[in-house]
Amino acid sequence: MINPFSSIRIKVLAALLVVTGAAFYLVSVLMQDLMGSMLLRNMTNDQMETLNSLAVTLGEKWNHTSADEFYKQVIEAARRNGGRLLVTDRDGKIVVDSYDRRVGERVDEMEIYAVLDGNSIQAYGFHRGESAAADWSGVYASALLDESGRKNGVLVLVTSIRQLTDALALLRRRLLIVFAAAILVVAVAMGAITRLITRPIRDLSEGIRSMGEGDFTKKVRVRGKDELAQLAAAFNQMEDQVRSLDETRSQFVSNASHELKTPLTTMKILLESILYGGDMDKDTRDEFLMDIDKEIDRLSRVVTDLLTLAHIDSNKLTLKREMIYLADVVQESIERLEPMAGKKNQKVTFSIEDECEMFADAGKLEQVSYNLIGNAVKYTPEGGEIRIVLARSGRNAVLTVRDNGIGIPAEDLPHIFDRFYRVDKARTRTGDDGGTGLGLSIVRQIVRLHAGTVTVSSEAGSGTVFTVTLPLLNASEGMPQLRPGQDADKEPASEQKA
Repeated sequence: MINPFSSIRIKVLAALLVVTGAAFYLVSVLMQDLMGSMLLRNMTNDQMETLNSLAVTLGEKWNHTSADEFYKQVIEAARRNGGRLLVTDRDGKIVVDSYDRRVGERVDEMEIYAVLDGNSIQAYGFHRGESAAADWSGVYASALLDESGRKNGVLVLVTSIRQLTDALALLRRRLLIVFAAAILVVAVAMGAITRLITRPIRDLSEGIRSMGEGDFTKKVRVRGKDELAQLAAAFNQMEDQVRSLDETRSQFVSNASHELKTPLTTMKILLESILYGGDMDKDTRDEFLMDIDKEIDRLSRVVTDLLTLAHIDSNKLTLKREMIYLADVVQESIERLEPMAGKKNQKVTFSIEDECEMFADAGKLEQVSYNLIGNAVKYTPEGGEIRIVLARSGRNAVLTVRDNGIGIPAEDLPHIFDRFYRVDKARTRTGDDGGTGLGLSIVRQIVRLHAGTVTVSSEAGSGTVFTVTLPLLNASEGMPQLRPGQDADKEPASEQKA
């Protein structure tokens, strides 16, 4: 299997080497041009200084020495300067050639006629032997031979550029060595750098693959504080959240299965007793049928609560908002629960300090108040008291449900809003089945959908107080909702009070 990050490193390294190579190539070309121009300029300056000195010396001897003596002096000067000397008369005809090749020939090189025509006293240029006079490649420099202002002819110094080309070739070879060494160093350095860059990405990829395979224990190492480190930290946080969500969902499925299986098992046993119990008296049969009816009701409540939670979790629950009075919603819940409270001789009081007009879903808030008051009735012994207070605090409605029942142990308070959580001591002391274990979870989520909070404070044996705070929004302000994907089943720790 090909490691994709090895391919990435190779591609990155190749790209860097290409860029580095191109940069070094451009630098070497510029350096060669710069050095070539500098060497040529120095060579030209030296040649012109030498030529001017020779022109002064030979110009003075043009008419004062014999032809043989003048020739010898020209040959000696050419030998000392390591070049070729040409002397022409005023018509451009060569009278002396240190190489003895073009004597008597007329030349038409521009460096000669630039001086003869009086445009300049010296000139230079480059030739590759493309004419009769320029039969030797090199730099042609010319200077006027005069005596007391009289033009006698032109002195031409032809110098080879071999020395220049050799110097440039040496420079080119050295630059090539430097280039090769630099590429090697860059390759090693870039290999190490790309390895450091891709290692966090490789670790992150392995973590994603492990998480995709269901392994949530593999953490990505966080190195440094750069963007990749932040990405690794975010992945680890996401992995923790996914693991927690997976555990929560697994526990939820297990609890839901248990809650659904229990009434089904009970009904199956009762039905089998009726079917195979032989001669069963009518009273016993009726009692069994009533028990089956209760189990069906219990199963129906569990399914209804599960559907409610599923709608909330999937963000499909839509609030039917309208302007309502929260006092009317709470009063309706109390009226529905009065028969249950009456059977236990409980005293239920409702104090309305403010009717709390608000833009909200009346049906959902009735479910909140019904569950809270119903729990108070359920877990308060006979003859107990339940006090309900609705007040206004700033721009919030505050609903308080207080009972003097058995209370909630301190170790159970942090979990009271968890799904399927029941306080065993409460069930034992009241003889009740404790409901589905989903009521308070639904309460909290509905309250949060209305941008509110719910808190609880209790002590075992001293009663319990639930407090719901809801914003008093109007129709123009709208109703805040949970963000997509936000877990409505997770309350801040500050919303639970011991």
